[in-house]
Amino acid sequence: MKIRTGYTIGYDTFGPTPITLMLNVHPSRAGDLLTPETMTIDPPVEAHSYLDPFGNVCTRILAPGGRITVSADFMIQDSGELDELVPDAKQHPVQDLPDDVMPFLLGSRYCETDKLSNIAWGLFGTTPEGWARVQAIHDFVHRHIKFDYQQADATRTAFEAYTQKIGVCRDFTHLAVAFCRCMNIPARYCTGYLGDIGVPVVPPGDFSAWLEVYLDGRWFTFDARNNKRRIGRILIARGRDATDVAISTSFSTALLASFDVHTDEISETGTLTPIA
Repeated sequence: MKIRTGYTIGYDTFGPTPITLMLNVHPSRAGDLLTPETMTIDPPVEAHSYLDPFGNVCTRILAPGGRITVSADFMIQDSGELDELVPDAKQHPVQDLPDDVMPFLLGSRYCETDKLSNIAWGLFGTTPEGWARVQAIHDFVHRHIKFDYQQADATRTAFEAYTQKIGVCRDFTHLAVAFCRCMNIPARYCTGYLGDIGVPVVPPGDFSAWLEVYLDGRWFTFDARNNKRRIGRILIARGRDATDVAISTSFSTALLASFDVHTDEISETGTLTPIA
């Protein structure tokens, strides 16, 4: 299938402000782009891109002060297939894990494995290892947290999501990531586009968070917020938690002034496909 996606995001700054943006499609999906993924910056400023340690594309700009808007609109090819389902995927003993996977077993800024370890083993210690244990974690997190955009908190941690029982997709993801790590299952945080393709539309449009877990020698996609297989995920970035994949990091005050994200399937005739 073809998907049209993009964003328009505005910031108000109060003098020269360095900003790092993480808005490009992940290099693993670059070959699927059907049109150029050009970032437009208004007013125009010099931009420099680089790859971070996790392989994500970052763009550095110096906002001159006042309103600055970044936007993009592009088309990408997608398989149109649901997230992979492999119920017999096995869990690796820690000693057999590849070196580059090991960092995703450790606690991080928003995923406090030290605070959640005893809770995780109490909840999931008797579940079968592997895919079934990961699914049990997701079933619990999906039931435990109530989704509420009005309760978004940029500093809420996995432990706080567990105790407060409320949050948005990043909170579901942080708690599932932390629980997986507590159970010696490597897990990494992902952010990207996930439009309401094949499901009822739930406005407003936004970026989405999900996770990948390492089983049977490779990474698999799981989604604690939705807890169902979905179509049309477009990865932007992955890392240890939301710290590593923030869509923008400013090094002075930059207030969010406008925010719009769109992700729509394009029909064979080139028009947006209506979604029930």
